[in-house]
Order: sequence, then C-alpha cells, then structure tokens
Amino acid sequence: MAVMDVRAPDRTERPTARDLEVRGVVQGVGFRPFVWRLATRHGISGWVRNRSGVVEIHAEGPEPALEAFCAAISAEAPPLARVEDVRWSSGPVLDLSGFEVDRSLSEPGGDRLVSPDVATCPACLSELFDPNDRRYRYPFINCTDCGPRFTIIESLPYDRERTSMRAFPLCEDCRREYLDPSNRRFHAEPVACPACGPTLELRDAGWRPVDGDPIVEAASLLRRGGIVAVKGLGGFHLACDATNDRVVHALRVRKERPDKPFAVMVADVEQARELFELTPEEIALLASPAAPIVLVRDLGRLAPSVAPGHRRQGAMLPSTPLHHLLLREAGVPLVMTSGNRSEEPICTGNEEARERLSGVADAFLVHDREIVSRYDDSVAHVWRGGPALLRRARSFAPSPLELPARVRPTLGTGAMLNGTFCLASGTRAFLSQHIGDLDTEEAMRAYADALDRYRSVFGLDPEVVAHDLHPDFATTRFAEETGLPRLAVQHHHAHIASVMAEHGLGGPVIGVAVDGFGLGEDGTIWGGEFLVCDWGRAERLGHLRTVRQPGGDAAVRHPWRMALAHAADAGCLGEARSLMPERDDEVGVVSGQIRSGLASPLTSSMGRLFDAVSALAWVCREATYEGQPAMLLEQAAEPADAPGYPVRMDLLDGRLIVDTRPIVAGVVQDLRGGVPVGRVSWRFHRSVAQAIELACARIRSSTGLDRVCLGGGVFQNALLVDEAVGRLEALGFSVFVPQQVPAGDGGIALGQVLVAHARMGGEG
Repeated sequence: MAVMDVRAPDRTERPTARDLEVRGVVQGVGFRPFVWRLATRHGISGWVRNRSGVVEIHAEGPEPALEAFCAAISAEAPPLARVEDVRWSSGPVLDLSGFEVDRSLSEPGGDRLVSPDVATCPACLSELFDPNDRRYRYPFINCTDCGPRFTIIESLPYDRERTSMRAFPLCEDCRREYLDPSNRRFHAEPVACPACGPTLELRDAGWRPVDGDPIVEAASLLRRGGIVAVKGLGGFHLACDATNDRVVHALRVRKERPDKPFAVMVADVEQARELFELTPEEIALLASPAAPIVLVRDLGRLAPSVAPGHRRQGAMLPSTPLHHLLLREAGVPLVMTSGNRSEEPICTGNEEARERLSGVADAFLVHDREIVSRYDDSVAHVWRGGPALLRRARSFAPSPLELPARVRPTLGTGAMLNGTFCLASGTRAFLSQHIGDLDTEEAMRAYADALDRYRSVFGLDPEVVAHDLHPDFATTRFAEETGLPRLAVQHHHAHIASVMAEHGLGGPVIGVAVDGFGLGEDGTIWGGEFLVCDWGRAERLGHLRTVRQPGGDAAVRHPWRMALAHAADAGCLGEARSLMPERDDEVGVVSGQIRSGLASPLTSSMGRLFDAVSALAWVCREATYEGQPAMLLEQAAEPADAPGYPVRMDLLDGRLIVDTRPIVAGVVQDLRGGVPVGRVSWRFHRSVAQAIELACARIRSSTGLDRVCLGGGVFQNALLVDEAVGRLEALGFSVFVPQQVPAGDGGIALGQVLVAHARMGGEG
C-alpha cells in the first residue's frame, strides 16, 4: 500500500462522501496515480484501488470539490485510458485525513479490460538516450504511459505478481518509484532498471554467448550482412540490412518466403522521410503509440528484394526500447519480419527460437522476460485521413469493439486464412490478434492457446459457438469439438455483418462481399456477391458470372489457369493463348478440365477474376502467397484518362449477374494490341468499380436501400475502394468500409458473433 498525506480538505463546508466505480480501459494505464493527483488538486481524502477490471474510489470532501473531482475523472483521463462509465453513490463520511492508493482486489467476474501493448513514450525515450539517467541504454525502460501490457499479463487485476515481471524483484530505487503516486512509474507493473530487471544477451548461431555489448555486437553483425533473430514484445523478429539485397535474398531463402513483402523498421521519422513518400497522416500513424506497420509509397532506396513488384513498403518505427537502440546503433533501415519459417507461428520462447530458427538466424538477441501471449505486428494504411487496419494485432488487440446489441457469451471461430477468433458478451466483442493461416497443427495450437488466454483473462465462457459454413475448415472442426450449441454462418454474410458491427448498423443494408473463396449456400464457390443483409439473414440478389476453377486449389497457386478459364468463357481463348506461349504444353489439359468440369468447380470469385487478369498481363502467373496476383495488379496500375472496359448485367432467374466476359475480352484485346500493362490494370479496376456501382443502383431501385457495406479481402485494394466508394457516394449512397477491423478474413469472426446473436432471437 502507498500512503501519502495531501492537504486537508476545506472544512468550511460540511464534508460529504461518494463511492465511485470507473469502468473501461482503466488498468495498466496510470489511472490510480491520475486519481491521486486529482484528489490532491481538489483537496479530496479517501482511497482508490483496482478490483477485477474496475477502479473503485472512496472520496470525501466539500460537495463542490467532489463535483469537480468526479467531472475531471472522465474529462482529464490519462491518454491510454478509455473511460466508458463513471457511477457514483453517496457514501459514509469516514473523516479520512489523506488519500491512499490501496491494494488491488481479485474477484471472479467483473469488468475486465486490458490496455494493449504500447510503444515507447517520448519521456522514456529521452531517458533511454540520456547518459546521466540511471536507465541509459536500458532496453526494458517503460512507465505507466508505455511498454508491454497484454503480452506479459497472466491474469487480472493487472498487478506485477500476475505478470511475467514477477520473476524480477524490484531494487530499492525502482520500488521507491513504484510506490510513489507522484511518479510516472507508480504501479507501472513492468518497471525495472539494469540493477533488477530483465537482461539482454547475444548468442551466436551455435547458441554460444557473444562477448561485448549485445546491442553493439548485434548491430555490427547486421551491418556486415548478418541475419539476427530479435526477441521483441510478442515474439521474435528476423532482422537484416534492408539496403543489402544479398542478405535480404538470403533471408527469403532461409525463411522459405520467396516473394511476400517484408516490413522495414526505420530509426525515426526523419529516416522514414528519406526512404518513403509520406503524408502528414501517415507520419502521425507511424509515430502513434500503436506504432503499426504502415503501407506507404516507396522512393526506391531499399533493396529490390524487400518488396518485389510493390510500389508501397510496409514501414514501421521502433515499438520498444530494444528496437530503438538497435536501429540507432545499426545506422541502416532493417527488415523486421516475423520470427518464423513460412506458415509457422511466430516464435516466443528462447529455446523455441533456438530450435525453430536454427539455420535461419546467424545470431540471437534474446532476453529473460517471458512472453506470455504471442503477438505479431499490426498492419494499416491511411484511408481518408484515418487508419484502416489490414492486420489487427499488437497495440490494437485485445481492445474490445462495441457491438450494436447485447449478446450472450458467444465465440466466433473465424475462417481458415488470416485466423482470428472473437469472444463476445454484452456489448463487448474481443476480436483476437492475427494468428495466421490455420492450416497446420502448430497454427491451431497457437489459436487454441490464444483463446484459452482470452477466456481466462477476460473471464468469458461462451455458451454458443458460431463458425464458417465450410465443413473442412479447421475452425469449423474446432467449433464441433467444443461441445457447445453451434451455428454455421455463410462466409460472405459474416463479412458484411462484421462491417455492420463495426459501424453500429442495423439492417437491412446492401452488402458487397468480394474475396477469393467462401462456400456458398448452394455448395458452389462464392466470392463476388451482392447481398441484402440484416444481422440474421442474407439474400443473394446478384453475383459475378460463374466460371470454372480448373484444378480447384491449383488455380489459386497457378493464376494462369484462371486466365484460361475466363478467356474460354469470354470466347477469346485462342487470343489469350498467344499471351502465354510458355504454357502451350499444359493448355490442352487445363482446357479439357474447363470443358468437362472435371475437378473444376464453378466459382463467382472476384479474387479469381483479379488472378486471371494479373496472369494475362504477365503481372503474376505463379502465386506464392495469398492475394499476390491481385496485389501486384493494383501496384501495376497507372492512372490514365481512360474508361473502364464494358460492363454488362443480365437477369437470370431473378438474380442480377455481372457479366465478366466483355471485361476479359477487352483486357485480352488491349494486351494483344500492345497497350501498357499499367493502363490495362487501371481500366480493369475502373470496370470492377463500375460493376459495383451499377449493381448497387439496380438493387436500390428494387429495394429502396441506400446504405452499402463493403467487405471481403478484395477490398484491401485501396485503388478499388477509392474508385468504388467515390462512384457510390456520387449516386447518393451511404458507404461503410472496414477500418477498425480487417476487410478480409481477419474480421470475419466478429460478423459470425452478430449473426449468431440474431439467429438465436436477439434484438436487431
């Protein structure tokens, strides 16, 4: 307990007392010392404490002082806090003479919210590089405004003994700061210094200790072209010199990641400006306490192998003191990619990294603080001046999202790619961090471990589970094994429901759900869907014209197969074959599959249409990661004063069909005529946006609906979103786009929860 006398309250008025409860993100954010300072300022006596996610306050003083004190709790809350509710009632006057910060109480249940991990604050950064400070160059410096949170928490309330920092007893200097309400490290649970906290060491590829300062030696190795595994907040990174193409290529070979872009960490905003074309909004997002990876325009000064074929780079600033030290010492921008081999979960433990990254890293920069929860970096871009998340992880999860209805405890298991889950109860939805593709046993173990932690920390036990319609998804099998009542939710309905949940929308709305794959209610592959949705129901009013997907999943890995399928459907297969002469020996076999339908299911997928055009244009004919053909096609686009290709719509059995044949035929004609690929890509994107515009207009004419929700992984394409939203808004539609939640499968679990709620008879 920390006790400090404050000036006596004004006794000219009879003192009264209030008992308060403050709810929201109010633990681990410096809330109790904030309350102590408020009490000091207003002459209030009493106490403050944490109790199972709630901050409790007993306050005594003259009524005007109490009124001002209570109002300031919400109005002046610490920057990392999120005050959702302040409740108070009259309490007994105990004639207390000072204000105390009392011990936390741990009870079952309660309102459990936790701040996510936060990047190093300016005050700590100043101390980190101050030779006169006792924490000079200490890689684990932090305070109540920054540092690890969820990645070290084992249970609530958030106190040191319930974190992985309990292994490091405080020295006397740190204890004085920790117990002093006037100090910014008061009850900063990860607080430490070189005398008492975690320690850093560098080990070579054979796990032998390397002499010297670990940061200096690691930076030297990086400058010489080495690859270093660096233990961060939520797991390991693999780092190398981002200006050295030889080592970047070597990292790709060792990590088994041939093409997917790497993120690049730079020391500060000044270095970022030297390497990237930045808007003020992008600079603000880079330098924010969340410090996500931000997609920005590249100036061509990094190694070509960092992001082959991309004009945008994933840039980030250091998020921990360790990264700040390493970047300054290295003096060069560093590739900073997840510490794993391709398709594996990110490594968190030292021994795990030693085993799984052997042969990948030349050295290991490790420390002895345990990572309790595995977290990757978040990825975002700026859209209309604000952040839009493409991957929700460190610094965003586990902050809850507010639902537009009160739901019973529900688990949404998500999809197969970009795996996440969602635990929800009441009006709060805890969408998990990005876990990765869930197609291996190791990935599903990481998924199950993360779910166990969420259930334990937030005290949520689901009563029902919602899952994807596809029976072979690992998340569907996981739902079956829970033994809970289950509801299957169609993939694209969940995409639109996720957008509705984020924006607090009731139905009905027009939903445009475009992605690579989702099992439809008719058993075929959907992916270019025009729906009318409310929370519990989705009616398919239109879709892209279906074509064969020759070889099934093989067409995803080999986009040229989809090029043949769409060209055959458009009646220009002969012309298309001339664009891909290297495939002559395989075209006959694939064409036979298309004609017969053998192992070639029908698909309405927008993602596969993008694949087809990407392959026809020689942008991407072999895909090594999800969405590669579409991403590269977007990057290839060159703005031009040119219309899109013709868009035609048909009505078949009462359903609107977007005829893709004129678009594909136009692409083939342009390419054969020597039109530059950048212009072809631009025209294609405009055609897709026009198809969305026309379909929504037709649906509005028959339904009267004027709200449109855009969901699905294809809407991670910024060029398409800009064009489609602009067209729809020009027609008077209100358009809702995912921003807090990923547009792709990383947000689908949230939608599953809302659909399950409605189907179980919930309001909305």
